[in-house]
Amino acid sequence: MKFLDLAKVYIRSGGGGGGCVSFRREKFVEFGGPDGGDGGNGGSVWAEAVEGLNTLIDYRYQQHFFAKSGQPGMGSQRTGKTGEDIVLKVPLGTEILDEDQETVLADLVKVGDRVRLAQGGNGGWGNLRFKSSTNRAPARANPGQEGIERTIWLRLKLIADAGLVGLPNAGKSTLLAAVSNARPKIADYPFTTLVPNLGVVGIDGAEFVMADIPGLIEGASEGRGLGTQFLAHVERCKVLLHLVDGTSSTITKDYRTIVTELEAYSDILGDKARIVALNKCDALDAKTISTRRKALEKASGGPVHMISGVSGQGLQDTLRAIRTAIIGETPKVEEGPWQP
Repeated sequence: MKFLDLAKVYIRSGGGGGGCVSFRREKFVEFGGPDGGDGGNGGSVWAEAVEGLNTLIDYRYQQHFFAKSGQPGMGSQRTGKTGEDIVLKVPLGTEILDEDQETVLADLVKVGDRVRLAQGGNGGWGNLRFKSSTNRAPARANPGQEGIERTIWLRLKLIADAGLVGLPNAGKSTLLAAVSNARPKIADYPFTTLVPNLGVVGIDGAEFVMADIPGLIEGASEGRGLGTQFLAHVERCKVLLHLVDGTSSTITKDYRTIVTELEAYSDILGDKARIVALNKCDALDAKTISTRRKALEKASGGPVHMISGVSGQGLQDTLRAIRTAIIGETPKVEEGPWQP
């Protein structure tokens, strides 16, 4: 299944049916009077978040969605049939944007969340509605209200608790594969990951969802590489795991590059909690690890986890730190027995 996180959709609600001009005509019934029914209401266009979807690929091959119009009213006070609604089923985390791609109309983050994007037109009144004490035989009816036609954008932001960020080949996909059942593509060349991947991570009997996005490079905010088009998928994360390639000779520069691109993208990502980890420690000796750890701690201004996605070194402690940041609790320190 191809991954698609942005789609342009054209929608139109149904128009209301016109009212009917009719007079009762039956044998042996005098003074029949008006009996024209109202027109039916037009169908509306809705968007609903459902389970089982993780891409907007369905809206690449079909972009036009038109609800049914209501039927006209009929004689004998019969109301026209209401038009059927159209429901756009979208994945959890889908944002509905106006045509300008900036105005957020709705954000569907829970199963069953629904929003009406275009309301159907009201049906017109039949001539029975216009009967009065001074106008006993009205010969007029209202036309139905026209439907609403508009263009919207669907933008998917994956819902995850933690997000992986780093330069290409920092080991993000390897780490995700090591701590979850996800099987992202792994290779020894840059930009192996072309689409975001999700994995469910378990630690100490608890679970959380981790998202891996394609790597960033210097100038990504200006469109270099794959740009920042996938950063929206970690906006909802409560914490970011910043992976730095331990085998690189410019680890501090690598760290600052990612931080700069996150801050250039949005203040939300710039201010989000981050956990820094030096990856690929299995390929380094103890002296190199110590030197590069101190340099990275000085650049980041905080602690640095030493991990390896291949050997599993330091992964458990890092996952516990991520879990603690997600639930927003301070880890409890187990005290020994009291002694005088």
